[in-house]
Amino acid sequence: IERKKKKNKQYQPNYFISLPITNPKITGSVQAVQDAIIQKDQRLSKAMVRSGSLHVTMLVMHLSSQEEISIAVGALSDSKVFVDDLLKGKRVDLSFQGIDHFRNQVGFVNLAENDHTTLLKEIAETMKMIFQEKGIMAGEERAFKPHLTFMKLSKSTELRKQVKKIDSSLYEDFKNHYFGDEILHRFDLCSMLKKKQPNGYYYCESSIVFGEKQAVEPDDAELVSLSKRLVENAVLKAVQQYLEETQNKSRQTDGSPAKTEEAASGSKNESDNGNS
Repeated sequence: IERKKKKNKQYQPNYFISLPITNPKITGSVQAVQDAIIQKDQRLSKAMVRSGSLHVTMLVMHLSSQEEISIAVGALSDSKVFVDDLLKGKRVDLSFQGIDHFRNQVGFVNLAENDHTTLLKEIAETMKMIFQEKGIMAGEERAFKPHLTFMKLSKSTELRKQVKKIDSSLYEDFKNHYFGDEILHRFDLCSMLKKKQPNGYYYCESSIVFGEKQAVEPDDAELVSLSKRLVENAVLKAVQQYLEETQNKSRQTDGSPAKTEEAASGSKNESDNGNS
């Protein structure tokens, strides 16, 4: 028994392939459900998954060394060709609807069963084969069931002593709630144990991107910064043009060196002020 325990611990998953949830409609709806549950049972606040961590797990694995992490990074990279081949340029629209649970220990949002979900399952199976062919201990014995976990008792040892199971009546009002759609655009190789990123998302070793979001999109802050720079440049140009015209006029009206120098000096000061 001891040996078996040791073996299980040795192969306990510590990495996973994540499909991050980035649609604010979904994360917002999940938060609303979490808040509603906490209002009814404050203790469960410790069981909630942060909105920055929300994801669908595609595949779990055990990586025991830096070398194995590198192999897994390579396997994820290799997966891109196969995923692209399965997608054939199609957009995968994952629809999140309804709440369910695993043994009253884990609360999750369901994925609506459709062609897109079937395709996601095919992708998961393909990735599992690629990782296993590389010698990575990947996958589980049970069939892949894509889901979005938003609460789990295992998040807190203290909580598990207090709450043995999650009462499904706590989320009864949201049982068939539509949470929104997530367009598949990225898979990440994430660590379960390394320190999470400031936004709450997992530490990523590498990612593969596909579909419409492949091009790097500037965020709002970048766009604001860019437009400000353009406006500033335009204003600066206009000021410089005005100063040059003024300078030329003063040269025409009074050609004395002192006056010209004074005008030039004045325009330089104004120009400096404009630049500051």
